[in-house]
Amino acid sequence: MRQICGALHWLYTLRMLKPLTMTDERAIHPVILCGGSGTRLWPVSRKTCPKPFLPLVGETTLFEQAVGRVAGHARFAAPIIVAGAAHGELITAQMHGGKHRLIVEPSARNTAPAIALAAALLPPDDIMLVCPSDHHIADEAAFRSAALAAAALAADDYLVSFGIAPDRPETGYGYIRRGEPLAGGYALAQFVEKPDLARAKDYLASGEYSWNGGIFAFRAGALLAELSAHRPAMAEAVREAVAKGRKDGSRFHPDADVFAAIEGDSIDYAVMENTARAAMVPADMGWSDIGNWAALHEALESDSDGNTVRGAQADLSDCRNVLAMSDGPRISAVGLEDVVIVVSDGEVLVTTRDGAQKVGKLPGASNQ
Repeated sequence: MRQICGALHWLYTLRMLKPLTMTDERAIHPVILCGGSGTRLWPVSRKTCPKPFLPLVGETTLFEQAVGRVAGHARFAAPIIVAGAAHGELITAQMHGGKHRLIVEPSARNTAPAIALAAALLPPDDIMLVCPSDHHIADEAAFRSAALAAAALAADDYLVSFGIAPDRPETGYGYIRRGEPLAGGYALAQFVEKPDLARAKDYLASGEYSWNGGIFAFRAGALLAELSAHRPAMAEAVREAVAKGRKDGSRFHPDADVFAAIEGDSIDYAVMENTARAAMVPADMGWSDIGNWAALHEALESDSDGNTVRGAQADLSDCRNVLAMSDGPRISAVGLEDVVIVVSDGEVLVTTRDGAQKVGKLPGASNQ
């Protein structure tokens, strides 16, 4: 195995000597990741219909918006969607007949194996654009511009992360620090875990740090070579799961037993923090991961007091920065500030904005 991995890495090193071709117009293959257990936006989000498949911002679902961002542009190929079997019918319905390929994950093993599955099913020279299915992006033109810049770097065998322009000292996101300039972006100098407030303020003031948005561009062969170098057992298991998998129309089923034995890891830990070819493109595109109820509130329109009402009627008196959402019963609140109230399918959630990070640990969310 060590000899095989060494040979792959040697071939990859040779390829890195190829000069950058700025006129590279090869297709970009969107890879849309549909994972997660639906707990952080409980009780609206459930395991059977988690966050990506809900119309949380606007009239369409986050998944439909993710697909729409990579549709109608000559450079983007039909999307490859990676999801569990439980959500296959939701995906089919929300694709509305659009062309796509679905990789059915036999089990959840985090983002590195999921992305590697898509890479293994593409020709080595194809460019992948990896996008979570549950993010909100307000400026689609800015997203596409960043995607094209990232694809150009990926064509030269950089492994590219989107660096989201921060607008506040956020402690709930990881950060990346930019290094030396590259054509269309920067070398990626450092990954930083979620900071405390003091460090987050320093990062914002320095202008050198961006939020790590979990959006990436790779050449498929380059990604697999780096995975072989840094997580050889995972790379080999993914190759075997694909080799032993089966195709069912537009769906591909990796071998379940082989895939289940993989020790899961994120793409950041498995590859991006280890590679010498990490790069980033800056992206100022009105991004939010809608990671909790407070983040959703920020992505929605509010009145002059910062209050937002969705669904059934809500009467908010002397309230500030309150999100009230109900699928039926009226919500009435007096004198509240920085609070979220959600009524959905017989469940009621009341939390402060600060407490929204802990919703997924509640018994109702974890036992749904």
